[in-house]
Amino acid sequence: MTKWMKALGIFALLLFVVACSTEPPGSSSDSEGGDGGEGEASGDDTVTVGLSISTLNNPFFVSLRDGAEAAAEESGYEITTVDAQNDPATQVSDIEDLLQQDIDVLLVNPTDSAAIVSAIESANDAGIPVITVDRTADGGDIATHIASDNVAGGEMAGQFIADELGEEGSVVELEGIPGASATRERGEGFHNIVDGIDGIEVVAQQSANFDRSEGLTVMENILQGTDSLDAVFAHNDEMALGAVQALESQGMLEDVMVVGFDATEDAQTAVSEGRMAATVAQQPELIGEEAITAAGQVVAGEDVEDFIPVELQLVTE
Repeated sequence: MTKWMKALGIFALLLFVVACSTEPPGSSSDSEGGDGGEGEASGDDTVTVGLSISTLNNPFFVSLRDGAEAAAEESGYEITTVDAQNDPATQVSDIEDLLQQDIDVLLVNPTDSAAIVSAIESANDAGIPVITVDRTADGGDIATHIASDNVAGGEMAGQFIADELGEEGSVVELEGIPGASATRERGEGFHNIVDGIDGIEVVAQQSANFDRSEGLTVMENILQGTDSLDAVFAHNDEMALGAVQALESQGMLEDVMVVGFDATEDAQTAVSEGRMAATVAQQPELIGEEAITAAGQVVAGEDVEDFIPVELQLVTE
């Protein structure tokens, strides 16, 4: 009997030792350095976005960035924005840096639609989905493109100018950055309209690189060699406002209508004051917001449309 009691006591002692050495789920050893700990899981759940902007020296792209960053904050995403300063080489280098930061998705607003392809292919090779915003890329695997319909916007501007001129007059076209998809598409839409009207003549086409100061200089040079002029179509508002300055300095603004594209705050003010005739209104903040929405969907493995359009409107007052 005594031996039996001793054996039972030893067995109970062993059970006690085993129970003490076994920690319950959620104890400190589970949460410190273990797989699936609470802190690590929350980090894994955070969507990390890289945003490469062509330039923040343009109010349109500042608004686009602000829309994206506000939407990312609201969604609980982390976002890093880099500014290429309108330099294709800088943009490629910026994207290579973003790819080293373990981002989940890359948003790109290309400076040059052809030059950006190598950076997009690098993202593809790294398994990072790419979304283009406002401007397309000429290659690489793109999950979706979010932008206004630039061709439709160019047609809107061309039709407005044709109607206001009674389908007869001389027009100057200030083009954007050569190689940018927005330049090609806005020009295409504009010419879809004016090239079919016998009385409309495009007397000069020249790039001013989407820049206001270049728009001023280019317009001044065009005016020196142009006998008569009735209208100017600029591929963005910054160039349009530069053209306005050049026309004002020559005392010609009352006789020449200027139409821009983007509906930036300065352009809308110029339209309301009568210094510009019209501008095609994009919604850059909404483009940024839609990009973040699409980023979340792509990371979650959901299907998205190849092109997500954002509505345009012609501002004339």
